[in-house]
Amino acid sequence: MFILEKLIISVATTGGFTSREHTPYVPITPEEIADSVYEAWKAGAAVAHIHVRDEYGESTLDLDTYREVLDRLKEKNCDIIINLTTAGGPNLTSDEDRYRVCELSPELASYDAGSLNFGPNVFLNSPEFLERLAGSMKEYQVKPEIEVFDIGMIQNAMSVAKKGLIKPPYFFQFVLGVPGGMPATPENLLFFKNSIPEGSIWSAVGASKDQLAINTMSILLGGHVRVGMEDSVYYRKGELAKTNAQFVERIVNLSRTLGREIATPDEAREILGLKKAGSQTKDNEKLGQLSN
Repeated sequence: MFILEKLIISVATTGGFTSREHTPYVPITPEEIADSVYEAWKAGAAVAHIHVRDEYGESTLDLDTYREVLDRLKEKNCDIIINLTTAGGPNLTSDEDRYRVCELSPELASYDAGSLNFGPNVFLNSPEFLERLAGSMKEYQVKPEIEVFDIGMIQNAMSVAKKGLIKPPYFFQFVLGVPGGMPATPENLLFFKNSIPEGSIWSAVGASKDQLAINTMSILLGGHVRVGMEDSVYYRKGELAKTNAQFVERIVNLSRTLGREIATPDEAREILGLKKAGSQTKDNEKLGQLSN
């Protein structure tokens, strides 16, 4: 009998684009972001993909703002895996700011493996930039979460890996359904899945209305999932989600209905090759919470 490994749920609470005009519920301040991550962790999320905002609600890569979120999570004894964005948002152009995110030594950080026309904007990730970012991640022992918006980005990342700057097991995050990227179809998800090196770990994002469909296919195909207000603000058509934890709870229930258990943060560390000295007690507590 084929048994799938436990499911890693990533929560992307805020993103670089979602605003209070889209939904009044998106967390913006460091306190709100930390509280939202903590609630999602209690609901079953193992990874937090974190963007932060400045005092005006605009995207920023300010290290002190990141530190405030991380300190608040530490105060809550939250052992979720931290995945910091190195992309930020539409108004951020400094490559140096993007490299500096690695100085915080998160366990994961986003590695957007190529350029694309992202709606009306150009999301620029040149070959030189990708090599330098991978070098910074290697220096600070940060595992790249290789974000793939189109098929050529897999080859971009593997070209950098051949230079010894990204080490296996590779962790890919397929992003489908964004303007300018790969459409969110079953055929494209399978194409991505079948195009990565053997032994890689993969997860998938479905933008906006495609979130739940891509989540479901990923669960069934043996991948992992990302949910949250970065990717969709609607829980169902016409109904705004009030918390990020709502999205996580839905995936926990769906995955278990489909016969696949949920990974705790330390179990996710093992799957991703991140294993640090974790607390077995915390894992047992999380398993008890998820079973209630």
